[in-house]
Amino acid sequence: MASEEVIISLNNVEKSFGDFFAVDHVSLDIKKGQFVTILGPSGCGKTTTLRMIGGFELPTGGTILLNNSDITKLPPYKRPINTVFQRYALFPHLNVFDNVAFGLRFKKVPVVVTNKKGEKVTKMKHFKMDQITEMVQKALKVVGLDELSERDITTLSGGQQQRVAIARCIVNKPEILLLDEPLGALDLKMRKDMQIELKEMHKKLGITFIYVTHDQEEALTMSDVIVVMNHGVIQQVGTPEEIYNEPANAFVADFIGESNIYNAVMTGKKVVKFLGKEFKCVDDFPLDERVDVVVRPEDVILGKPNKGKVNGEIVSKVFKGVHYEYVINIGKNELIAKSTEDFKEGEVSIDVKPDGIHLMKKENLENIYPNCEVLKNNNIELADGELEVDLSQLIKGSKIDEDGYLVSGSKKYDLTGAKLTIEIPLDKIDIYDDTESGQISGVIVSSIYKGDHYRIIVRSEDDEEFIVDTNYENNLGDQVRLDIKKEDIKIRLKGAIEDYEI
Repeated sequence: MASEEVIISLNNVEKSFGDFFAVDHVSLDIKKGQFVTILGPSGCGKTTTLRMIGGFELPTGGTILLNNSDITKLPPYKRPINTVFQRYALFPHLNVFDNVAFGLRFKKVPVVVTNKKGEKVTKMKHFKMDQITEMVQKALKVVGLDELSERDITTLSGGQQQRVAIARCIVNKPEILLLDEPLGALDLKMRKDMQIELKEMHKKLGITFIYVTHDQEEALTMSDVIVVMNHGVIQQVGTPEEIYNEPANAFVADFIGESNIYNAVMTGKKVVKFLGKEFKCVDDFPLDERVDVVVRPEDVILGKPNKGKVNGEIVSKVFKGVHYEYVINIGKNELIAKSTEDFKEGEVSIDVKPDGIHLMKKENLENIYPNCEVLKNNNIELADGELEVDLSQLIKGSKIDEDGYLVSGSKKYDLTGAKLTIEIPLDKIDIYDDTESGQISGVIVSSIYKGDHYRIIVRSEDDEEFIVDTNYENNLGDQVRLDIKKEDIKIRLKGAIEDYEI
């Protein structure tokens, strides 16, 4: 059980590299004894934040407090904090015991002794060998390796090596343990086993864990508190239940678990229109306000045709053991549903209870489109057009070969049919009144002057919306075309890249 006392405070912390902000004015309080996970996609700033807490990176702004004392510029070795890295950095020439004992042999602790004058004085002394042995054995017992103390590191499995790395940290009795994607090098089964073991270790030790991962399941399984980051900014802080059930915005909803996210409009008091139909909901926004709607797959109610609000076509059905997962097309929209009932492929009705519909204020920072499918030519289909995307964003250092496959080292991936979430900045969409230009067509439904630019909303024929910042005035009702360059589109894969390896 976490103490109410705050152990780490980040106050307006930032880390910039030239004009790029890896961490952008982050403020966060972490309480003693909590298991806190910083979660987000690659490049979101989570590891940089962890490294600043550990002292491996110095902030370019803001302060970091440990127990109300400023440690912003304190070097790592002076902080009561230890780190487990993704690469465990164990010594292959030392056995398990000596790896864990390594730091203790150099560490000095204050000891009260009596000098020749009979005075009590404090001196810094190394641990005695019997003290080191006792401390190492206790640490190895916590991680379940007390019977392997004499084993060579090279003979251990990946999971066992990870436990040695954790034991090497906890033997120093840190106030905080930092874990930087420590399960990344393990296979799927071992990762799941270690999730449970890490949670148990946290309970035994009672110290503060700050864990960094891009894996949503890890975060939901282990954490007391989840901090969701994107583009160097905290999007939401909350318990796993709060993050999953009440996402703060479309990014969080899409990143945590599976979600159906749609553009919607308020048509009445606690009535929202999406998928071409009106649904009752529990959230309320002003009449005619555009909102984002999130419906979790397990909240979708399936039935015989014409029994629900809207009909759709089941195009895919997969048995998952305790339920079926369905992919349903509703016009040009796609919906994912989970149900214990076995429906045949074909027409089905869809309904959602009011408490299964979560509304969020639209964030006009980026255009976000989840569930975009990769076509055979590696483009993605959006609205009435196709967009070219850079699939090499999915793996650092990868490339597309002459056959259209994503290649990384000796591995090759066929992304055809994969689902992507794409993000397009508002100022990276070009708008033309020339119907021959651009990839996507639509009608201008809103235009607001923002002082130095216009913010317009373009709606496609299938009700997809694009928010565009432009210096040029446009008229309501104008038919326009939109052009979006490949290099301006950020992509994120839904699911594991390993599923597409060939």
